[in-house]
Amino acid sequence: MIDSEATSQVIEKWLDTNTYHHGEFWDLQQLIEAKEKAGLKISLCIPTLNEEKTIGKEIIIFKSELMDRYPLVDEIAVIDSGSKDKTLEIAGSYGADTYLSADILPSQGFKPGKGENLWKAIYQLTGDIICYVDADIKNIHPRFVTGLVAPLIYRPEVHYVKAFYDRPLAFSEGIRPSGGGRVTEILVRPLFSLFFPELTAMVQPLSGEYAVRREVLEEIPFPIGYGVETSHLIDVYQKRGLEAFAQTDLESRVHRNQSTRDLGKMAFGILQSFINRLESLDMVDRMPDMSNVFRQFQAEGQRYEQVLKEIIEEERPPMNTIDEYLKKFSR
Repeated sequence: MIDSEATSQVIEKWLDTNTYHHGEFWDLQQLIEAKEKAGLKISLCIPTLNEEKTIGKEIIIFKSELMDRYPLVDEIAVIDSGSKDKTLEIAGSYGADTYLSADILPSQGFKPGKGENLWKAIYQLTGDIICYVDADIKNIHPRFVTGLVAPLIYRPEVHYVKAFYDRPLAFSEGIRPSGGGRVTEILVRPLFSLFFPELTAMVQPLSGEYAVRREVLEEIPFPIGYGVETSHLIDVYQKRGLEAFAQTDLESRVHRNQSTRDLGKMAFGILQSFINRLESLDMVDRMPDMSNVFRQFQAEGQRYEQVLKEIIEEERPPMNTIDEYLKKFSR
């Protein structure tokens, strides 16, 4: 039986010590000095697929502010899944290093999915810290990097920093509750509450922005699809505990919203990865054989049609099991 009161106390203490606001790290010169003293190299990875509308602004902001004006970031790289638009052309023209995921570690083949790009970045990039930022952010700002890498620079015991974008705000009509998006609140938070209650301390476990030390990234597997963020949290938590995490309030994030139909597909993939983790940790008895086909419906007049989508949450192995990686980084 999980001791709910003890868990609440652990979470409260962690929130006090490991939850930040990006404004705490306003002094970039001080941050750079601490980075240099620690001898750290920072890589920024932006995974993409058809993001020509927003990628240019992201590169301009990050390069001008965090490389040219303040030398905090050592490399900016776009890892692309095979865009059909001008994503790579635009990113390259503004100074980012651009790579096709399929061209990285060709011996391992290519699998479509954001998690694939994140995994391939560990091999391609050279930073001691890799900061991942999604490519569809309309209100992009340097805080999407500084707020995430700062806890890693200042606190060696912190290994994985997640972003969140809402916070409790007092105003005339009351307090606005803080939390994640629809899939977080309807699926992931209930699952964490049941099986990993300490992880409910993460305000937005599915946020696409996070910074991680290389030695952590290289030791965990990567689902190639929707389950990558949830699996990361569980795997790092099992290896290093809640104290290895921190989170930073970035205030707001403006991006395109997905349809309920697409969120259903995301939830289906996340649930597969979650069940895989429960089985590997011997937290449940053997599960029955399960279908990989997600079933939805659409109606045309009085005719109802099934819409079937096969979703298989394949996983890449820990990067430190790949010979080419071990050779490149002399491990």
